[in-house]
Amino acid sequence: MFLTRFIGRSFLAAARSHSTATAAGASTATSGHNPLEEFFEKERTPDDQKPVYGRSWKACELRLKSWDDLQKLWFVLLKEKNMLMTQRQMLHAQNLRFPNPERIPKVRKSMCRIKHVLTERAIDEADPRRSAEMKRMINTL
Repeated sequence: MFLTRFIGRSFLAAARSHSTATAAGASTATSGHNPLEEFFEKERTPDDQKPVYGRSWKACELRLKSWDDLQKLWFVLLKEKNMLMTQRQMLHAQNLRFPNPERIPKVRKSMCRIKHVLTERAIDEADPRRSAEMKRMINTL
C-alpha cells in the first residue's frame, strides 16, 4: 500500500521534473507540455467555479456524424476515460474521494453507442468484404 501511494504521488512529479530538466533539447519540454499531464485533470483554484459536465452522446446524434468524426470522438472519449480512471486510481490510493464519479458511466455509454452506430453502418454496407473489414475494425476499438 505504501509503495502504491509513493508511486502515485511521485509519478507525475518525476515526470514534471524530467520535462523541465530536459528543456534544452526536447521540443515537448520547450513548449511546457508534458504528455503525462493529459492523464490528470487540471488543478483548479478555490476561486474557480465548479465545472459542469455534460451528458452522454445519444445514438441519434451519433448517426448524423461522419466516420471520421466518430473516430475523432472515440479517441477524445478514450482519452477522457483514461484520465478519469487514472485520477480515480490515484485518489483511491490516497484514500480520497473521487469527485463526480458519474462521469465514467457517461463516457462508457457514449463509447458503447459509437460502437453500436458503427456496427449498424457495417451491417448496412452492401459489399460483404467491406462490411467484414468494418466489423473487424470496430471490434478492435
